[in-house]
Amino acid sequence: MSKRRQALTAGGFTLGMVAGALGLGPWALAQPRPTPTAAPAAAPAKVAPTAQRAAPAALEAKAQAKPVSADAIRVVLSPEIETTLVAQMVGRIAALNASLGGKVSKGKTIVAFDCSEASARLQMAQAEYASAKETLEAKTGLRKLEAAGDMEVAVAAAAVDKAKGAIGLARAQLAQCTVVAPFSGSIVKVYVKPYQGVNVGNPLVDMISDGPLKIRLNAPSKLLASLHVGSPMEVDIDETGKTYPAKVTAVNARVDAVAQTIELEARIEGKHPELLAGMTGVARFKPGT
Repeated sequence: MSKRRQALTAGGFTLGMVAGALGLGPWALAQPRPTPTAAPAAAPAKVAPTAQRAAPAALEAKAQAKPVSADAIRVVLSPEIETTLVAQMVGRIAALNASLGGKVSKGKTIVAFDCSEASARLQMAQAEYASAKETLEAKTGLRKLEAAGDMEVAVAAAAVDKAKGAIGLARAQLAQCTVVAPFSGSIVKVYVKPYQGVNVGNPLVDMISDGPLKIRLNAPSKLLASLHVGSPMEVDIDETGKTYPAKVTAVNARVDAVAQTIELEARIEGKHPELLAGMTGVARFKPGT
């Protein structure tokens, strides 16, 4: 019993030393270990008044938007004629009468090149023609006097024809110095600047024609049995938010086997100046047509 009491006393002394080193009093050894408690729940986030007002507005706008049905087909408005005018000669631009969105009439000069060299060639060709013509007249007179042979007269006549052809070539080259509008329309893109040098084939401007626009769309080929020239449709244009009546004017003679669609063209009935080429929308065919 004395040995056991000595061991317990030594153990208590050791625990007291450890508690003293940790800065704890003797009472800390007898205290129960505290039970961990759960963290307080976070307060709900406050929604800003602006967001609360924006949510109903977004829902209202979504409810007012026109629903797109499954049979709606995307369309694009295209001009009757659109083309790119290119340079037909190497030269420097002397005048540029084109601006973005500008209206041009048929035959109006859009681009003019510096044609001093072409003008000089025309003058040379005209001078050669005059000289060849005088030579032919002289040879013809000598032939009447039997002072010149038929061969000399024929060579002189060929020289006249050659000079005449040179005049035609010079005039054709001079005509390429001006680029005129092939039809009445609008300029939609300008590629060059005044006094810029260009090569043959360089694009100058893009043009589209005036007049009614055509609708281009690719309809599912399964509708081909009910589609024909004159089939009515309704077209909703995204940019204007309006609905326009239209009719099919052309049906392609070939079906796209991969996409299983048929290309169509249509016209919007009436005049609508607010419509522009490039606008898009959806088309809906009327049932039973």
